[in-house]
Amino acid sequence: MTDTATGTDWHAWQRSWDRQQEWYMPDREERFRVMLDMVEACVGRAPRVLDLACGTGSITARLLARFPEATSVGVDLDPALLAIARGTFEGDPRVGFVTADLKDPRWTEALPHTSYDAVLTATALHWLHSEPLATLYGQVAGLVRDGGVLMNADHMIDRSTPRINAAERALRHAGMESAKREGALDWAAWWELAAADPVLAGPTARRFEIYGEHADGDAPSAAWHAEALRGAGFSEARAVWASPSDVMVLALK
Repeated sequence: MTDTATGTDWHAWQRSWDRQQEWYMPDREERFRVMLDMVEACVGRAPRVLDLACGTGSITARLLARFPEATSVGVDLDPALLAIARGTFEGDPRVGFVTADLKDPRWTEALPHTSYDAVLTATALHWLHSEPLATLYGQVAGLVRDGGVLMNADHMIDRSTPRINAAERALRHAGMESAKREGALDWAAWWELAAADPVLAGPTARRFEIYGEHADGDAPSAAWHAEALRGAGFSEARAVWASPSDVMVLALK
């Protein structure tokens, strides 16, 4: 959608974000496909979804393309990415967005619903360390209905295999450098473009006031995530997809 007031092509910004993310994760679409497969398997084709730490709404876009009767609430704190999300889905009654800080113990109070069929998140919670992430899982467990699911696809490191990890990382980064030489944008370059855009410059400046530079948490293993989710109140939890570097864990309430 193009914003008639500003002339901003929000879909172009959405595509640009996707390409930047794919530079880091060439298998990004595969994880989304499996995520939606498991949504359909567990809660059907018309779910109420919470897109957790939604960014530009990448999950929501794929959700609605596959399941037109689904609805989605995206929650995030990033004003620049939320501007792109809101612009992209402007006028779609199936979608809403909420600005909230997931580290605020009362963030769930900002949501329009108290119960969701599925809570979905991808490559978004790795900036949290283990203790606050376990707390967040407990809060999310209170939002998922009985029989509903949470899925988190993210960097999950198995530290029992350091040589495998190093070999995988070296190959992945070699591929990334090759793609960069061919013009792919990395995180920093993408944000430079956003900061130079007349419409996104203000939200981008506010974004860096909130977050500073990009930072990662401690990236615990998939086994840790499954155990933490069971401890938070989910009855079952295990990996349902994995790449050499990332894992998607599904927890069933």
